[in-house]
Amino acid sequence: MSRLYRSNDQRILLGVCGGLAQRYGWDPVWVRLAFVAGVLLGGPGILAYAVMALVVPRDPALTGRTMRALDSA
Repeated sequence: MSRLYRSNDQRILLGVCGGLAQRYGWDPVWVRLAFVAGVLLGGPGILAYAVMALVVPRDPALTGRTMRALDSA
């Protein structure tokens, strides 16, 4: 079973939703919608996202957009 990492490829803000989606084989759009619904319905969406952004490490494999961004910098 693979570890949970913040995604480098499927990231919009910090890669938390993309990382969850990659880890469990889900579509990242549905994970993002679940976080947004949690925020709009008064749930702990923002707090959960912030905690996961601090606790979950970034994926050590630099691939996709991340590599292109580093190459162009």
